[in-house]
Amino acid sequence: MGRPLIIGVGGSHSGAGKTTIASMLLSALSSGSRGPGAHCRWGAIKYTKTALYTSLVDDRTLLVREDKDTGKLLKAGAEEVLWIQGPPEGIKETVSMAIDRLSHLDGIIVEGNSAIEFSNPDVVIFTVGVSGDETKKASALRLIKHADIIVFPRGSMPHDPDKDVYSARVVYFDPEDRKTGKELLACMDAVIEEHIPDRIKHLLKVKAVDGRISCTAARKIAEELKVPSGEVGKAANEMKIKIRNCELGCF
Repeated sequence: MGRPLIIGVGGSHSGAGKTTIASMLLSALSSGSRGPGAHCRWGAIKYTKTALYTSLVDDRTLLVREDKDTGKLLKAGAEEVLWIQGPPEGIKETVSMAIDRLSHLDGIIVEGNSAIEFSNPDVVIFTVGVSGDETKKASALRLIKHADIIVFPRGSMPHDPDKDVYSARVVYFDPEDRKTGKELLACMDAVIEEHIPDRIKHLLKVKAVDGRISCTAARKIAEELKVPSGEVGKAANEMKIKIRNCELGCF
């Protein structure tokens, strides 16, 4: 099985709206009614910064509580949620372990700046809270520079396109307005679509042996990413990977 699609949701500070956006994404993506990101089985990883030891919570009776962000993520459509707690400098291995635990799913939402830094996400969404201070945390300053989409509260000051870190798409979002939610989802779909060639090449590299890959394995890549088999064939040619035992002229 290939690597799940990973979407990171970070923010400028606590209360910036990360869980609201993550929940909205899970609700839409788990319905299976979307385009490039329409993988139906989604999980989520929630990170909370603590000062002491690192832990990975998987007790569903605790996670499902409605007063916790993990409960909101489950209610929104996540099949499984894992909760990581610990100091930022000590969570790298735990994040990797959590992703492995959820690797049987189609996609994973990772919420929390430090967890995103260690998860190598396909899409990074950064939300700026109502304070407008996108660099309140050191982790926020690092993450915003790699964001694909920056979300501002609707009604905030217009975005300045000349700011050095804002090469990302910009969305003005209001959780009470479905139209702005659709705009955010459309931006995310566009980013995923842009990244598909890189994901094809990544999977070809992982699955190829001695510069060759079977037709069956190549077709599975196309099915997993929901792209025409010709796109996989084109990427294989560019990488000089030979598709062997081709069936029905797929490639």
